[in-house]
Amino acid sequence: MTAWTPPPYADPTVFTEQGLVLEAAGQTVPGTLTLPDRPTVGVVLLAGGGPFDRDETSGPNKPLKDLAWGLATQGIAVLRFDKLTANRPEAMAAPGYTMTAEYVPHAIAAVRTLAEHVDQVFLVGHSMGGKVAPKIAAEEPLVAGLVIMAGDTQPMHHSAVRVMKYLAETEAVPPETIAVFERQAAVVDSPALSLDTPPTDLPFGMPASFWLDLREYDPVATAAKLDVPILVLQGGRDYQVTVADDLPAWRDGLPGATIKILDAGNHLFFAGSGPSTMADYQVPGHVDPVVISTIVDWLP
Repeated sequence: MTAWTPPPYADPTVFTEQGLVLEAAGQTVPGTLTLPDRPTVGVVLLAGGGPFDRDETSGPNKPLKDLAWGLATQGIAVLRFDKLTANRPEAMAAPGYTMTAEYVPHAIAAVRTLAEHVDQVFLVGHSMGGKVAPKIAAEEPLVAGLVIMAGDTQPMHHSAVRVMKYLAETEAVPPETIAVFERQAAVVDSPALSLDTPPTDLPFGMPASFWLDLREYDPVATAAKLDVPILVLQGGRDYQVTVADDLPAWRDGLPGATIKILDAGNHLFFAGSGPSTMADYQVPGHVDPVVISTIVDWLP
């Protein structure tokens, strides 16, 4: 496997990194604090859905490490941490698993830790990390603002069906796979969904607790109640979270937010051309430098 190399916009001589441990809700996760000289603004990075580590490692790529080093090069302090499920994907199928429990407690701990080093702390969430960011800000008043990168607003079980149909055209996903996801999505939508519903009847084998938690959460409505600035970034070539299916809700629900579409960006905000495919994620690349400059210019 190709080893990760620093993006050209990162200069590791202008910042230091140190390991740390975040404790919340009786559980600990490791993290990394990236500190330039005398920072005044910092960001906590939130990885997307799945058992991701602090770098959001995906094949040869580490998009959150790209962000951390790129932002730190520009004088922004960064804290990123392993998700509870990192290296333990089986935890995502455990009874009681929810998005809220996986993200919120340790994200709040991260915000409070970073606040010891800077004057203002912002959240930068990618994908599901962007979806959950408003919930974290609603519970932690130290959050000064949000950057939502490819944050999904379409119900996840509906987008799973849409993505399967897209992959049927680009990756030869069989029709029976689409039918399975359609049946499972209908179970999530059903008023009969309960904690007793078997995970085998639900998308990705995740327990009913996960889907019940998601059904009760509206990221746009939650964000609209916040009195903080919000930046929404969206990749134009992203087939998982899309300009057509997810961005309109942010735009309609957050008229005061800053919204920027990077036409060439895929879900990882890597620039490219043509239809995005699953194979793109195995090609070494880096977060588009425009993402770094857009965030830096937007931050105070």
